[in-house]
Amino acid sequence: MSPPVPSARPTARRTQAERSDATTAQLIAAAQRLFGRDGYATTSITAVAADAGVTKGAAYHHFEGKAALFRSVFVREQELIAAELERVAAEKPDAWSALRRGCHRFLEHCLDPGFRRIVLLDAPAVLGWETVREIEYAHTLRVLTGGMRAAAAAGHIGEGDLNVRCQMMFGALCEAGMLLARSPDPSAALASVTAEADRLLSALAASDRP
Repeated sequence: MSPPVPSARPTARRTQAERSDATTAQLIAAAQRLFGRDGYATTSITAVAADAGVTKGAAYHHFEGKAALFRSVFVREQELIAAELERVAAEKPDAWSALRRGCHRFLEHCLDPGFRRIVLLDAPAVLGWETVREIEYAHTLRVLTGGMRAAAAAGHIGEGDLNVRCQMMFGALCEAGMLLARSPDPSAALASVTAEADRLLSALAASDRP
């Protein structure tokens, strides 16, 4: 007689921490969709919970309120754009073209309606500029600073206060993104906004040269 075939090993149940992380991720993904589509003011926790497939009580268990949920969404947007900037920069053959491509990609990303709504339009009002900049320093501004330092090390940018230049350039990119966000035709405005960003970047790079 053949030995009995062992039964398949049962799938281990997810731990409480794993279930909690999964619910948090569902809520953030749903909030990202709704905040990006409808804006912060008109999106309720109830709507986010329903879209995520969880109860309103579960939403409040994971987040203190709508502002805390929005902050997590803003951080997620920053993580995504920072990773995208690093990806496109890595495709370029030298530090200067990588820096320029990163700046261009940021502006291109501003054409995304959800990104514009969450990052450029709602975040300053919901979180305040101090919190917005603190989060950006850890993500998009970090990538820009790294790009400018690499360009300086390669001789594309002269000596000077790179931190000041990075903040000036990043501020200009954010303002350019706001122009695109408010333009009746953002796609058509992208070319001129990108050209002006290029001119500013070149000016900052050469600001301490004879």
